Amino acid sequence: MTNSIEDLAKAKAFLVIGSNTTEQHPIIGAGVKRAVRKGAKLIVADPRRIELARMASLHLMQKPGSDIALINAFCHVIIKEGLYDKGFVADRTEGFEEMKAAVDRYTPAYVAEITGVPAEDLQKAARLYATSRPAAILYSMGITQHACGNDTVMAIANLAMLCGNLGVEGGGVNPLRGQNNVQGSCDMGALPDVFPGYQKVADPIARGKVEKVWGKPLSDRPGLTVVEMMNAAHAGKLKAMYIMGENPLVTDPDLHHVGEALKRLDFLAIQDIFFTETAALADVILPGAAFAEKDGTFTNTERRVQRVRKAVEPPGEAKQDWQIISAIAGKLAGDKGSWDYASPAAIMAEAAAITPQYAGISYERLEKGGIQWPCPSPDHPGTKVLHVGKFSRGLGKFTAVESIPPAEPTDTEYPLTLTTGRRLQHYHSGSMTHRVAGLNTLLPEERMEIHPADAAPLGLADGDMASISSRRGQVKARVRLTDRIKPGVVFMTFHFPETAVNLLTCAALDPVAKIPEYKAAAVRVTRTGS
Repeated sequence: MTNSIEDLAKAKAFLVIGSNTTEQHPIIGAGVKRAVRKGAKLIVADPRRIELARMASLHLMQKPGSDIALINAFCHVIIKEGLYDKGFVADRTEGFEEMKAAVDRYTPAYVAEITGVPAEDLQKAARLYATSRPAAILYSMGITQHACGNDTVMAIANLAMLCGNLGVEGGGVNPLRGQNNVQGSCDMGALPDVFPGYQKVADPIARGKVEKVWGKPLSDRPGLTVVEMMNAAHAGKLKAMYIMGENPLVTDPDLHHVGEALKRLDFLAIQDIFFTETAALADVILPGAAFAEKDGTFTNTERRVQRVRKAVEPPGEAKQDWQIISAIAGKLAGDKGSWDYASPAAIMAEAAAITPQYAGISYERLEKGGIQWPCPSPDHPGTKVLHVGKFSRGLGKFTAVESIPPAEPTDTEYPLTLTTGRRLQHYHSGSMTHRVAGLNTLLPEERMEIHPADAAPLGLADGDMASISSRRGQVKARVRLTDRIKPGVVFMTFHFPETAVNLLTCAALDPVAKIPEYKAAAVRVTRTGS
């Protein structure tokens, strides 16, 4: 997030796109609702009528995978009508003319054909965003989990810069993280091409800096992303895998392929707090500690680094994750001393020495409260809003991006588009929440959402069982008829392993971010007796 959660109260307008905010980020969703009740305008762009859509000034029900066209239409209208922040564009950006030329053909009429959103609604939404400043953009995995996710984020950045909504309180581009401490994990280098602090492994200066602290020569070659690892394992090029706190046999796309890949490994180690579907294939299971059983830090979606304090001891043989990793790494390195950390505070001290954004953060300071990075020195208060006065790269760069259709278009054999997401009652693969009786009572099974206009020709009534098939697999689920879903689209979650929706999803990757296209897969639905 470029901005802070507290900034939601200062926004005059919101564009929420690809985010079911109230169900997946309830604290932030509550903040948006409070702001709207006090007069802020709200635009929701989502193929489902999510809760926020009920209080929105405009709800744009776009087709899955058409977000770039939608955002480009906003930019087209704002430029054509002279509603953009000319001073901000002139003083703080570059590449405007190239972007302007790219969006010129994205007229509301043209984009209405791509997105299914009426042209007049596109115009109203663009004007509302441009004339209500500051305006904040909130997005989540409904934007990123597409084969064109990286370009869609660039389009969103274009829109925010066009209206001068960066570097100001109440504005910004605010991605809402999908899992706890995803932000902190990425900050610490849990990505295949960077060291901590997003320092590229291919950069000799960055590599030299990290080598000096770690005392070891380091490779300049990026590693593999999750889907690439599975592909390599399937091809026999990857022999062993260590999976920590993840359940890919439920959560990864194209599960038949994932299952075959994992079974072809010579060795699989799982580190987790519960036994999962993936753990059933493991050679070794390492029992980790849950959040209340360990010390450390989490970094949340607004870049706030916060202390986590152990409330209870880990059960049985379970250990804190850092202890397990240090023990294994010390044995592999044959040099226990370099991995013999005294405490999580010692690890944070090393992280601060390597990571520019964390340089001024220490456990001593965190005892007084969380700190938002970048925090470059011990006397720095942290940064609530990014890009104030100047972008980290100097000038903000507009990017000319074109609409890219989903990797797998619908056809006569697979005429519907499956999009996936989450629900309030359960979390991720359900390895934690399915152990809670109350949550299972609230949501005991998966229900595929389908519009009555799509269900009628199939002979489907509410509550019927249906078979949902894609080019990769088939699952069965009970049907929920609802007009909250756009015609031509069906919606399912991946919370229920017995209805493993990722048997259906497409593993096509964004060429830059390497994120798979969970949010658009061509499927066929048929009525089934059981």
